[in-house]
Amino acid sequence: MGHDHSHHHDPAVDDEGNVLLTSSQRYKDTIRVTLIGSVVDLLLGVSKIFVGFAAQSQALIADGVHSLSDLVTDVAVLYAAKHSHQEADEDHPYGHGRIETVVTVGLGIALIGVAVGIMIDATHRLFEPNTLMTPGVLALVIAIISVFSKEAIYQYTMVVARRYRSNMLKANAWHSRSDAISSIIVVIGIIGSMAGLSYLDAIAAIGVGIMIAKIGWDLAWHSLKELIDTGLETDRVKEIEKSILNVDGVTTLHILRTRQIGADALVDVHIQVEPHISVSEGHYISEAVRAKLIKEIEEVIDVMVHIDPEDDEIAPQNTKLPLRYEILKKINLAWADVEEAKKVENITLHYLQGKIQIELLLPLAILHNDQADADKTVEQRFKQALADVGEISEISVHYH
Repeated sequence: MGHDHSHHHDPAVDDEGNVLLTSSQRYKDTIRVTLIGSVVDLLLGVSKIFVGFAAQSQALIADGVHSLSDLVTDVAVLYAAKHSHQEADEDHPYGHGRIETVVTVGLGIALIGVAVGIMIDATHRLFEPNTLMTPGVLALVIAIISVFSKEAIYQYTMVVARRYRSNMLKANAWHSRSDAISSIIVVIGIIGSMAGLSYLDAIAAIGVGIMIAKIGWDLAWHSLKELIDTGLETDRVKEIEKSILNVDGVTTLHILRTRQIGADALVDVHIQVEPHISVSEGHYISEAVRAKLIKEIEEVIDVMVHIDPEDDEIAPQNTKLPLRYEILKKINLAWADVEEAKKVENITLHYLQGKIQIELLLPLAILHNDQADADKTVEQRFKQALADVGEISEISVHYH
């Protein structure tokens, strides 16, 4: 409910003493892994293009361009990491996590573009065998170095991506792997060309292009769904439901909604509680639900809990009923002749089933000198007096 959740302590520790992954730690790790990747991309891109020209390998030159295209995506990731880790502010009350989502869509589309480029290039070479050059050993060495270094960057980036559940870093990791894969094709192509099988690398390149395009599509599609507030996976929602129903005081729940913001998720839920409990108990139950979900469901960072005394999807609407001030005016007029009305100490209103139930609290002494109208109890006198107030469905009198 109305709380501020934007405080981060570095390093944070949970109840069991485990170090928690804070947003500033996430930011530092994202920057580090991406910077290392971009240095490797720059060195590889330049050396591949240089050696490609020197050793007459068209495939290696194309691969060098691919490595440099990775640099562009590295810059995009660095930008998103810087801005998405900022805390919530007035204009962005839910934080800036969606910046990562938008960049992930861009990276996915870039991957598809790279894949299409590889496939067009390879098809072109297949139909024009005379465009196939015969590269030398130096080209082969550079291509092999590229395979191992880019695969290493992929593995390193994936470790960080999994730790922070970052789709953006996963997308960038696959960018690195797509470079490693295209370098494998170059290796096959160079060896094939040296052995006289000049068409081999073109066929392999088309296969790999299709694979890279699929990865790009999956990443972009997943993030696009997030941008239009697609909920969490069904099994995740079931876990959230189970977790809420295990809280003491929650009788049932309805309207459970989830949405993703970057690696995190927000939940809002209507829970039903026993209708006659106090406001403070209802609030306490809602806080218990919120705390439990944040602790148990990894990606959930905030929960909005709406307390219902009855299932408001089935129950008649209470929206037309008068608020306390209005209903008390009606009541006071109606019971003007009831002697005990002057002694009422507290009036509790329950808005249920489209009507108002009223609980009156009276001093116990009234029962002892109840001589005024022997054939009617105090409760009956109140009921009779208020019979014409249409909004009231039930009256009960309590003494203390």
